[in-house]
Amino acid sequence: MMAQIQEDKLNFAPKKFNMWIFIFTSFMLFAAFTSGFIVYVGGKSHALNIILPHSLLYSTIVIVLSSISLFLAARSLKRSLLQRQQLFLWVTFILGLIFFGLQIYACDVLVKMNVFFSGNANAAQSFIYVFVVIHLVHIIAALLLLLNTLKGTYRSISQARSQYNMEMTSIFWHFLGIIWIYLYVFYF
Repeated sequence: MMAQIQEDKLNFAPKKFNMWIFIFTSFMLFAAFTSGFIVYVGGKSHALNIILPHSLLYSTIVIVLSSISLFLAARSLKRSLLQRQQLFLWVTFILGLIFFGLQIYACDVLVKMNVFFSGNANAAQSFIYVFVVIHLVHIIAALLLLLNTLKGTYRSISQARSQYNMEMTSIFWHFLGIIWIYLYVFYF
């Protein structure tokens, strides 16, 4: 049994490294677009010049709450409280969907404010869509990862596999939360 746990941990190490590489490249992607935005708005006539939708603030609150619920799920796993882990994973998933919906709603509000992805005289406003859409693509990946972890709680998988799934999901989810908070503060 102990040999199986050691073998599982060794098999997970390269996958964990791949996750960190993916996070680094995602960070660099957001850093590149942030740099592009900073360079573009450096000109006097290129400021954002709009009031961002309140739903972006609400989505920031939701992503923080989802990180808390995911932390509670991980803590429940460590205490071998499977039902609590499942509950907090479901809460995190639902909050992730709410976050996604609030982001889509924010884009809808921007369109109603006549702020479009293209055709703007001020491309700084287009960056809002770039940041939101790239982040939403990452959120979709995180939701799928979260569903995989949740599925594992309903199956008979090894403790090492369960911990690995939880750890990978947590790393990626919290990273996305940090990135969104950074983007939100960056815009305000």
